[in-house]
Amino acid sequence: MSLDTAIFAGGCFWCMVEPFDTYPGIEKVESGYTGGHVVNPTYEQVCSGTTGHTEAVRITFDPDVVSYADLVEIYWRQTDPTDAMGQFQDRGDNYRPVIFVKDSKQRRIAEHAKQQLAASGRFDRPIVTRIEDAQPFYLAEDYHQAFYRKDPARLALEEAGGRTQFKRDHWQQSPFVKLS
Repeated sequence: MSLDTAIFAGGCFWCMVEPFDTYPGIEKVESGYTGGHVVNPTYEQVCSGTTGHTEAVRITFDPDVVSYADLVEIYWRQTDPTDAMGQFQDRGDNYRPVIFVKDSKQRRIAEHAKQQLAASGRFDRPIVTRIEDAQPFYLAEDYHQAFYRKDPARLALEEAGGRTQFKRDHWQQSPFVKLS
Protein backbone atom coordinates (compact mmCIF):
# COMPACT_ATOMS: atom_id res chain seq x y z
CA MET A 1 0.00 0.00 0.00
CA SER A 2 1.39 3.39 -1.03
CA LEU A 3 0.05 6.29 1.05
CA ASP A 4 -0.23 9.93 0.03
CA THR A 5 -0.88 13.18 1.91
CA ALA A 6 -3.08 16.24 1.49
CA ILE A 7 -3.20 19.49 3.50
CA PHE A 8 -6.31 21.65 3.86
CA ALA A 9 -7.05 24.76 5.92
CA GLY A 10 -10.69 25.54 6.52
CA GLY A 11 -11.00 27.49 9.74
CA CYS A 12 -10.84 25.78 13.11
CA PHE A 13 -8.91 22.55 12.70
CA TRP A 14 -11.08 20.90 15.35
CA CYS A 15 -13.97 21.13 12.87
CA MET A 16 -11.97 19.82 9.93
CA VAL A 17 -10.85 16.48 11.35
CA GLU A 18 -14.01 14.38 11.70
CA PRO A 19 -15.31 14.70 8.11
CA PHE A 20 -12.05 13.23 6.82
CA ASP A 21 -11.30 10.90 9.73
CA THR A 22 -14.54 9.00 9.22
CA TYR A 23 -14.13 8.50 5.46
CA PRO A 24 -12.91 5.16 4.01
CA GLY A 25 -9.29 5.17 2.87
CA ILE A 26 -8.17 7.83 5.32
CA GLU A 27 -5.34 6.45 7.43
CA LYS A 28 -4.69 9.49 9.64
CA VAL A 29 -5.83 13.11 10.10
CA GLU A 30 -3.54 15.43 12.04
CA SER A 31 -4.18 18.97 13.23
CA GLY A 32 -1.38 21.47 12.78
CA TYR A 33 -0.09 24.74 11.45
CA THR A 34 1.30 25.64 8.03
CA GLY A 35 1.90 28.52 5.68
CA GLY A 36 3.85 30.76 8.04
CA HIS A 37 7.38 31.87 8.82
CA VAL A 38 7.90 30.60 12.40
CA VAL A 39 9.45 27.18 12.91
CA ASN A 40 7.41 24.87 15.17
CA PRO A 41 4.89 27.48 16.35
CA THR A 42 2.65 27.03 19.37
CA TYR A 43 -1.12 27.40 19.37
CA GLU A 44 -0.78 30.67 21.27
CA GLN A 45 1.69 32.03 18.71
CA VAL A 46 -0.56 31.09 15.78
CA CYS A 47 -3.61 32.61 17.51
CA SER A 48 -1.69 35.86 17.97
CA GLY A 49 -1.73 36.26 14.17
CA THR A 50 2.00 37.05 14.04
CA THR A 51 3.38 33.78 12.61
CA GLY A 52 1.68 33.77 9.21
CA HIS A 53 0.45 30.22 9.86
CA THR A 54 -3.07 28.94 9.45
CA GLU A 55 -4.71 26.08 11.28
CA ALA A 56 -4.83 23.09 8.94
CA VAL A 57 -5.23 19.34 8.74
CA ARG A 58 -2.79 16.92 7.15
CA ILE A 59 -4.50 13.84 5.80
CA THR A 60 -2.69 10.59 5.12
CA PHE A 61 -4.73 8.51 2.70
CA ASP A 62 -4.68 5.45 0.51
CA PRO A 63 -5.18 6.68 -3.09
CA ASP A 64 -6.34 3.19 -4.08
CA VAL A 65 -9.38 3.70 -1.82
CA VAL A 66 -10.01 7.47 -1.88
CA SER A 67 -8.70 9.87 -4.50
CA TYR A 68 -7.25 13.31 -3.95
CA ALA A 69 -10.19 14.66 -5.98
CA ASP A 70 -12.57 13.04 -3.46
CA LEU A 71 -10.68 14.74 -0.62
CA VAL A 72 -11.00 18.11 -2.34
CA GLU A 73 -14.76 17.51 -2.65
CA ILE A 74 -14.98 16.65 1.06
CA TYR A 75 -12.99 19.80 1.82
CA TRP A 76 -15.33 22.10 -0.11
CA ARG A 77 -18.29 20.69 1.82
CA GLN A 78 -16.77 21.75 5.17
CA THR A 79 -16.08 25.37 4.24
CA ASP A 80 -17.49 28.62 2.97
CA PRO A 81 -15.33 29.03 -0.15
CA THR A 82 -16.51 32.64 -0.57
CA ASP A 83 -14.95 33.88 2.71
CA ALA A 84 -11.22 34.63 2.50
CA MET A 85 -10.88 36.14 5.99
CA GLY A 86 -11.70 33.12 8.12
CA GLN A 87 -14.43 30.59 8.45
CA PHE A 88 -17.68 31.22 10.27
CA GLN A 89 -17.03 32.55 13.80
CA ASP A 90 -13.26 32.04 13.42
CA ARG A 91 -11.89 35.24 11.93
CA GLY A 92 -8.42 36.22 10.81
CA ASP A 93 -5.58 35.08 8.62
CA ASN A 94 -4.86 32.05 10.81
CA TYR A 95 -8.31 30.69 9.84
CA ARG A 96 -8.13 31.43 6.10
CA PRO A 97 -9.30 28.72 3.68
CA VAL A 98 -6.42 27.25 1.68
CA ILE A 99 -5.79 24.08 -0.26
CA PHE A 100 -2.07 23.42 0.12
CA VAL A 101 -0.81 21.38 -2.84
CA LYS A 102 2.38 19.34 -2.82
CA ASP A 103 2.81 18.85 -6.56
CA SER A 104 1.49 19.75 -10.00
CA LYS A 105 -1.00 16.86 -10.00
CA GLN A 106 -2.66 18.08 -6.80
CA ARG A 107 -2.61 21.65 -8.14
CA ARG A 108 -4.37 20.60 -11.39
CA ILE A 109 -7.04 18.71 -9.46
CA ALA A 110 -7.61 21.53 -6.96
CA GLU A 111 -7.69 24.26 -9.64
CA HIS A 112 -10.10 22.27 -11.77
CA ALA A 113 -12.39 21.60 -8.78
CA LYS A 114 -12.34 25.30 -7.89
CA GLN A 115 -13.27 26.23 -11.47
CA GLN A 116 -16.07 23.65 -11.48
CA LEU A 117 -17.40 24.96 -8.17
CA ALA A 118 -17.33 28.55 -9.47
CA ALA A 119 -19.16 27.51 -12.64
CA SER A 120 -21.76 25.50 -10.73
CA GLY A 121 -23.71 28.59 -9.65
CA ARG A 122 -23.98 27.24 -6.10
CA PHE A 123 -22.68 30.54 -4.69
CA ASP A 124 -23.53 34.08 -5.73
CA ARG A 125 -20.12 35.37 -4.61
CA PRO A 126 -16.69 34.49 -6.03
CA ILE A 127 -14.85 31.38 -4.84
CA VAL A 128 -11.89 32.86 -2.96
CA THR A 129 -10.31 29.80 -1.37
CA ARG A 130 -6.61 29.98 -2.20
CA ILE A 131 -4.53 27.19 -3.68
CA GLU A 132 -0.94 27.46 -2.49
CA ASP A 133 2.20 25.35 -2.52
CA ALA A 134 2.54 23.18 0.57
CA GLN A 135 4.94 24.45 3.19
CA PRO A 136 6.29 22.74 6.31
CA PHE A 137 3.48 21.34 8.45
CA TYR A 138 3.90 21.51 12.20
CA LEU A 139 1.79 19.25 14.40
CA ALA A 140 -0.45 21.03 16.87
CA GLU A 141 -0.22 20.18 20.53
CA ASP A 142 -1.58 16.76 21.60
CA TYR A 143 -4.78 18.16 23.10
CA HIS A 144 -5.81 19.40 19.62
CA GLN A 145 -5.45 15.97 17.97
CA ALA A 146 -8.76 14.13 17.33
CA PHE A 147 -10.50 16.82 19.37
CA TYR A 148 -13.96 15.77 18.18
CA ARG A 149 -13.52 12.51 20.09
CA LYS A 150 -12.05 14.13 23.21
CA ASP A 151 -14.58 16.93 23.69
CA PRO A 152 -17.68 16.46 21.51
CA ALA A 153 -19.67 19.08 23.45
CA ARG A 154 -17.02 21.76 22.80
CA LEU A 155 -16.82 20.75 19.15
CA ALA A 156 -20.61 21.08 18.88
CA LEU A 157 -20.29 24.65 20.21
CA GLU A 158 -17.70 25.45 17.55
CA GLU A 159 -19.84 23.93 14.82
CA ALA A 160 -22.85 25.91 16.05
CA GLY A 161 -20.95 29.12 15.28
CA GLY A 162 -22.30 28.98 11.73
CA ARG A 163 -20.57 26.02 10.11
CA THR A 164 -23.37 23.50 10.71
CA GLN A 165 -26.06 25.80 9.33
CA PHE A 166 -23.93 26.81 6.34
CA LYS A 167 -23.26 23.17 5.49
CA ARG A 168 -26.97 22.40 5.80
CA ASP A 169 -27.96 25.38 3.62
CA HIS A 170 -25.31 25.00 0.91
CA TRP A 171 -24.17 21.40 0.81
CA GLN A 172 -26.64 18.98 2.36
CA GLN A 173 -29.19 19.20 -0.45
CA SER A 174 -26.80 18.03 -3.13
CA PRO A 175 -25.42 14.54 -3.54
CA PHE A 176 -21.70 13.90 -3.44
CA VAL A 177 -20.73 14.74 -7.00
CA LYS A 178 -17.14 14.87 -8.06
CA LEU A 179 -16.29 18.37 -9.21
CA SER A 180 -12.97 17.39 -10.71
